[in-house]
Amino acid sequence: MRLGVLISGRGSNLQALIDARADPVYPAEIAIVVSNRADAAGLARAAAAGIPTAVVPERDRVGFAAEADAQLREREVELVCLAGFMRILDTGFVEAWRDRMVNIHPSLLPAFPGLHPQRQALAAGVRFTGCTVHFVRPEIDTGPIIAQAVVPVHPDDDEGSLAARILAAEHRLYPFAVRLIAEGRTRIVAGKVEIDRWQVEGWRR
Repeated sequence: MRLGVLISGRGSNLQALIDARADPVYPAEIAIVVSNRADAAGLARAAAAGIPTAVVPERDRVGFAAEADAQLREREVELVCLAGFMRILDTGFVEAWRDRMVNIHPSLLPAFPGLHPQRQALAAGVRFTGCTVHFVRPEIDTGPIIAQAVVPVHPDDDEGSLAARILAAEHRLYPFAVRLIAEGRTRIVAGKVEIDRWQVEGWRR
């Protein structure tokens, strides 16, 4: 499956997908990385891996959507992966890629959507939080959930330490969820994701 990855920053989840593709049996390849920022560190990660990149400045949502869509279609992208893409996408773009665009968010959705989910988790006093990979819908941090990973919240955690623990889980969860999709094992039924043969050889918590 050909992936298009949208980034805005350092691209650590992009790197997780790059690393996953090193496995010869991994069923997805990254066809292009698109960033709305020319200074995004993730662009260097893509270049180092020999992956084509494009910078599409976000002058406005509609303009960005049109150019990004053209870049993705030119590369025959089949699944769009948002990996630290920190802008709200145009509704038309989201609908054009409906059920073919995924996002990873650092909380156990539907808990703590939006900005600063780690701060929200600490303020709520939860004992566990985590990350979620979901299909994208126009409403922020909504859409059918594909996979989640749980991490503990330690009594001495601050926002930074909790974010780092969640990020480590993200780096394992995102390639796993993409693999499920690329292998044709996911389907959306009544707004929920059903998965065939849930256990994947080699997956460890």
